[in-house]
Amino acid sequence: MAHKKQIILPIAILAVGVIAYFGFASFKTPLAEKAEVDSTPIVAVENIVVAPMILQVSSYGIVKPKYETSLVAQVNGEIVELNAIFVRGGFVKKGQLLARIDPNDYYAALIEAQANMASARAALETEVAQGKVAEREWKLITDTSPTELSLRKPQLAQELARVKSAQAAVLRAERNLQRTKITAPYDAMIDSRMIGLGSFVSVGSQIGKLLGTAIAEVRLPVPDKQLQFLIDQGHDAKVKLIGSYAGKNVEWLANIVRNEGVIDNTSRMTYLVAEIQNPYLLQENIAGENSASNFDAINTSFSHIVPLRFGAYVQAEILGIEIDNASILPRYLVIGDKVALLDNESKLHYATINVVRQQGANVVVSNGLLDGDKLIVSALDYPVDGMKLSLISDKKESLEPLEKSTEVQVASTKNEGE
Repeated sequence: MAHKKQIILPIAILAVGVIAYFGFASFKTPLAEKAEVDSTPIVAVENIVVAPMILQVSSYGIVKPKYETSLVAQVNGEIVELNAIFVRGGFVKKGQLLARIDPNDYYAALIEAQANMASARAALETEVAQGKVAEREWKLITDTSPTELSLRKPQLAQELARVKSAQAAVLRAERNLQRTKITAPYDAMIDSRMIGLGSFVSVGSQIGKLLGTAIAEVRLPVPDKQLQFLIDQGHDAKVKLIGSYAGKNVEWLANIVRNEGVIDNTSRMTYLVAEIQNPYLLQENIAGENSASNFDAINTSFSHIVPLRFGAYVQAEILGIEIDNASILPRYLVIGDKVALLDNESKLHYATINVVRQQGANVVVSNGLLDGDKLIVSALDYPVDGMKLSLISDKKESLEPLEKSTEVQVASTKNEGE
């Protein structure tokens, strides 16, 4: 009897366990089928813009006058007159009087030279008359020929030389008298003045320094390899100068007028020289050349016209060659001479490009791309030309229905648990 209980009891327990298992299993929610995993690489793209482009070469420089002149005294004397405008920063016109040296001694020297010339001319006329008398007398003598001395020709030549010497003395006296006036040789700005009223100057003494206001120059250093991006190596190229005036950024238009033709020993740069007409806007007929209309031609903005002062530091953008179809791409996306594109079939495609120049972190490409091409900007682990790719936006759209169904499933599970 005990032996039967030992056999029946385990069987009964096992049966109860099986019944309990199937009972609990009937209340369990069936698991959803596992979704198929999409292993297509996901990429991000940007649309390529292809448009005409004018290359620019950047430089810098200091604005200086094209002409500057040191005034020196050409005669001795005391400064008896100074123009009030003859001060540092003053603007003067060509021929305007700046200072005057005491002219009294030079007036006297001129009068003396004129008197000597009058005396020499009188002596010449006397000698001419005596020569005519001698010639008439020799005509009465028929048995011999007159000599040069008998006709007084040497005396005539001597008096003629004295007249010419007197004329030279008069011209010298007039020139010295004129040199007592210190005048501006051209329209200029006063850079410095070294004399004062009552000071004595001698020949060669420094009087002042003038800066021509008609034309300003800027020497622009350019790396030799950058000249290839300029038309005719920059000759007659347009230049946009950017500087500061009264705390505001201002732009001016200039032209390259020459290449200095040598490489600087220190900087190893080639220097191009840009000229700016009428930098101080003193000539009304030239002022319009620096107007906003000129800048509109090179796609720049110009808010107002202000003087371009000597000594100002300016940044320069030299306009170079024009590319009909150009694009700007990040340099890190270029592998050799190719870039990765996403074609219309969502496949990887490598396009061969022509890199014109590097521009900081970007490169300028001249061909091989079309406007609207999709440039792949994300990294690929194992890229193969022609492989299937997927956009991030497409992936998000495909995941939205799955996320909604998952939310419904979780909600129903919660309801059953409750």
